[in-house]
Amino acid sequence: MVTETAAAIVAAHRAGAMSPAQTVARAFQRIRDYNDPAIFISLRDETDALAEAKALAQKDPAQLPLYGVPVAIKDNIDVLGLPTTAGCPAFAYAPSFDATAVAKLRAAGAIVIGKTNLDQFATGLVGVRSPYGIPVNPMRGDLIPGGSSSGSAVAVSAGLVPLALGTDTAGSGRVPAMLNNIVGLKPSLGLISTAGVVPACRTLDCVSIFSLTVDDAMTALAAMAGPDPADPFSRDRPLKAMHGFPQVFRLGVPRPGQLIFFGDKGAEKAWEDAVARWSALGAALVECDLEPFYETARLLYEGPWVAERYLVIRNLLASAPEAIHPVTREITAAGSRLTAAETFAALYRLQTLRRIAARALTGFDALMLPTAPTAYSTAQVLANPIELNSRLGTYTNFVNLLDLCGLALPSSIRPDEIPFGVTLLAPAGHDAQLASLGRVFHADTGLAMGSRPLPLPPLAPLPTGLSGDEIAIAVVGAHLSGMALNGELKALGGRLVEATTTAPDYTLYALQGTTPPKPGMLRVRQGTGSAIQLEVWALSAAAFGRFVAGIPPPLSVGTVRLADGSAVKGFLVEAAAVEGARDISVFGGWRAFMAQGAAAE
Repeated sequence: MVTETAAAIVAAHRAGAMSPAQTVARAFQRIRDYNDPAIFISLRDETDALAEAKALAQKDPAQLPLYGVPVAIKDNIDVLGLPTTAGCPAFAYAPSFDATAVAKLRAAGAIVIGKTNLDQFATGLVGVRSPYGIPVNPMRGDLIPGGSSSGSAVAVSAGLVPLALGTDTAGSGRVPAMLNNIVGLKPSLGLISTAGVVPACRTLDCVSIFSLTVDDAMTALAAMAGPDPADPFSRDRPLKAMHGFPQVFRLGVPRPGQLIFFGDKGAEKAWEDAVARWSALGAALVECDLEPFYETARLLYEGPWVAERYLVIRNLLASAPEAIHPVTREITAAGSRLTAAETFAALYRLQTLRRIAARALTGFDALMLPTAPTAYSTAQVLANPIELNSRLGTYTNFVNLLDLCGLALPSSIRPDEIPFGVTLLAPAGHDAQLASLGRVFHADTGLAMGSRPLPLPPLAPLPTGLSGDEIAIAVVGAHLSGMALNGELKALGGRLVEATTTAPDYTLYALQGTTPPKPGMLRVRQGTGSAIQLEVWALSAAAFGRFVAGIPPPLSVGTVRLADGSAVKGFLVEAAAVEGARDISVFGGWRAFMAQGAAAE
């Protein structure tokens, strides 16, 4: 049997069972044999791709997590040597650099095969708004492929490549995943740089990942994650590692009667089956009010964010409107009529909705929704392009507005052969938590991978919280990921467990005369302080002892209470040392102070 997942391909390459060049050649041959010209807008020269694959032999395979893995890239993401069209020939240009996400994939050993089709300017969830044709859905040929990342999703489902990049502003990385029976990972905003990505709504855009398994998606995410000076919207937010499946967890589900399926009884039954599957896996179901989420979704296309789409193509709209797909033109042109007053009114309302949603999400570990309420044929969408597209975004449009991360998972194949999927949602920064839950659910479905009759591989074991003799320690300053002393933790074999906050019982000070600069966190009376951002790291008992022995006064290790009420060992400061020191609690953490407070000074 040929290897299919990215993990299996990497293992085969490292074992010498296949070479990266053989795998790349196989990918090109599969594309020729599959013969759907609407999947890819452009392909790399095969000779160049093979040369790049052969050059990997000069590198250490152990240092390349995607060693020789073929990947496809949505054609609104720059790839050096291939045009970027965003699905519009009149807009096309030749990029001077790889997008940051693409450059990081290549640095991890991946080989770009080509650029995939999309709904023009990433405007749509249907996959039919492209002058380059409509990719055929490999699950059922009359169905839409889903969009806007149509080509990327089809390429993975059809087995042409095991990984592909999409983008996701309103569901473009999740709806196609459901319709093609694959995984769609929509990371936290800013976790992957969007430098080199043609914007749709720049404040909401993110690069998404299509894969056959959750583990493959997380490997790709880890390769691409990280702040980028070229992207002002990127965030310095460390990606946590996945952990073992918890014995007890809370799953949010909508209140009875709040879900909308537009009369699709098959989707409604598939949803009920998915809920039952989660219950059997041990989930405690917690009801959630969806109305604030629905109201947020209405803001996306009824509010000022359409103006962001207009900004991208306003020059083309003015000079050559006929070059733009008529549906895309109709949607985008509306952005020119929005006023500043309407924009601020929507922003004010969104801020309120974010607070409401944040309170709701504290009641469970993840919120589960259908990825899409139903599925449509290509003929249906062409006859009613705007309304049916809007319906598909019922459970996706609000996610980026509320700064959530999401993971779309295959759930079942309905009796009518239409794929059904669910999406897990959580606040930004909880990507690994969703993956830890979702990988087990996906494996439990017993579904084949994509449209190919190949079973999912067995799940690799993951640590459940702390393992062996590990001890958790909370760090709040120079030992945070990416900060000056973080290397000390890594040198001792430390691993990041989670990024979280303290209970609101602490004050953070900028200590005087420390090199490198360090904060001191002082505990105050319960509930009278601030919640301080920190990271929890795991160290072996021996490493923990060596680490603590090297902590200089006035810092010490004591007990730190976290936001969830648990307690871990962590950095504290002696009260006498903060006399005259600046209280920087208002920044919420040392990283924010260093980035904003120090710059302001």
